[in-house]
Amino acid sequence: MKQKKKAVAVLAVLALALTGCSAGATTATPGLAINDLLVTTPAATGDLALATWNLPMGEPASLDPIKAFNYPENTVVANLCEGLMQLQPDYTITPGLAEKVVSPNASTFVYTIRQGVTFWDGTAMTADDVVFSLNRQLNPDEGSYWAGGLVNNIASITKTGDWEVTVALTKPDSTFNSYMVTPVGNVVSQAFREAAGENFGTPTGKVMCTGPFSVGDWNQGQSISLMRNDSYWNPTKMAKTAQIDINFIVDSAAIANALTTGAIDGSYDVPLGAITALKGATNGTLYLGRSTQLVAIIGTGNGAFADPAVRQALMMATDRDAIAATVFEGTATASSSLVPNNGWSYGASTFEKGRAALPASTVDIAGAKKVLEGATVDITQTIKIVYPSERTYYADIISEIANGARSIGLTVEPEGVPSAQFGAFFSDSAARAGHDAFVTNNYMDVPDPLAFLRTIVGTGGSQNYNGFSNAKIDGLLDQAAAAATDDERATIVNEIQALAMAELPWIPIVDPSVRLFMSDRVTGVPASFVYLYYPWAADLGASGK
Repeated sequence: MKQKKKAVAVLAVLALALTGCSAGATTATPGLAINDLLVTTPAATGDLALATWNLPMGEPASLDPIKAFNYPENTVVANLCEGLMQLQPDYTITPGLAEKVVSPNASTFVYTIRQGVTFWDGTAMTADDVVFSLNRQLNPDEGSYWAGGLVNNIASITKTGDWEVTVALTKPDSTFNSYMVTPVGNVVSQAFREAAGENFGTPTGKVMCTGPFSVGDWNQGQSISLMRNDSYWNPTKMAKTAQIDINFIVDSAAIANALTTGAIDGSYDVPLGAITALKGATNGTLYLGRSTQLVAIIGTGNGAFADPAVRQALMMATDRDAIAATVFEGTATASSSLVPNNGWSYGASTFEKGRAALPASTVDIAGAKKVLEGATVDITQTIKIVYPSERTYYADIISEIANGARSIGLTVEPEGVPSAQFGAFFSDSAARAGHDAFVTNNYMDVPDPLAFLRTIVGTGGSQNYNGFSNAKIDGLLDQAAAAATDDERATIVNEIQALAMAELPWIPIVDPSVRLFMSDRVTGVPASFVYLYYPWAADLGASGK
């Protein structure tokens, strides 16, 4: 991976009016370049007794790692519980609670467990704790949110030495070790878990892990405190702040006010509605960081949107640059792939070449009309795209898609539903019935395009919501998973990416950047999209200002 730019600045961006596009192709709009985006913020110069943070998407539902499958839970748990491997701010993967891993083949991973690690209560972490924790993913009584294709591919997890654990898979999967940076690889105390029973992960039972922070007070509906673990096993990564109080403010205006007045020191995922206020803040800085996030439109397999020609034409007619510049206020870039830009920890030159070979994200009305001629469905049907009605910026995105649709003879309408109802679209086929498409703000769990693409285009993939199936793609997915080298895997994945962009089960719209705001008194956290799995709070400290 190439070295990333680490200059710190509020980026000046170009804003466009969201207007319909005239016939013909438009030129690309200048916007964020990948090298404009940050990986880190300036290192802390000193320790702090107390700092405050915010979770703009609300309170965690649980602190149990196997229930950590969303922004609030992961952003907190990443500082408490650790995996066998650890994701770094530059997306590289390094040893964590395993001091090394050996993979004699793509179906076997042998972990040497780090000695001298203790849980917060002072008890030693053992290989038995590791085996117990990994096997929780396979136990239906535990109810892991991570259960699925990856976990279902595990044949066995066994202790093969005093400090050795071996994972055997049913079929090759070169991405498996990458998931050891996620809660799939997190280790908890077996004794504590068994004693806590149904209270494990709750405000009453809490958790017992090895990370740089332990759980302090959890005031439901208000805040949760992280307390520095002064006995942390890695002294070079000891937390710089003794206590971090994390609040659960979700209202955009209230978040902007708390950050600009200094009531809260910082926040990831600051809402788009707060961007203008935060750009003008005099007490802190808005940072834009490298991300592996993607905003896309997902097909359900219903209506005119079920036709690949319709999806291709609609993407070609949509001004994705305008959406990035205006709806996202210049904090995103137009997508040209289902793989977010720079979303890889290996094969950088290969992936960059593959991305460059894909069609540009610029509007092409004439080309879209030609593609639409190949449609085999009734294109007079209205295409309704569902979004959570509380998040109005999604309606703005769909309105711009509708502008492009009109220019090629299609009709697109936004369909707002309450967030509680919208969530079912990702888990219940009955909820998707009768709807053509829905919006997603998605992200890659690990920096591996293979892992992400197979969830979307693999037959039966966890994010394959429209029954998409392509025998050639399935074969290539298996080949990539068994590839002997990273370069071979990247080459195969590029072929999968090109086929996926031809079929388009999802229409990629924009790649959002990380939106991070910090007051001038604090600094140090990563700016990149690693805060769901990396102990970001341990890097937070005094800025010296």
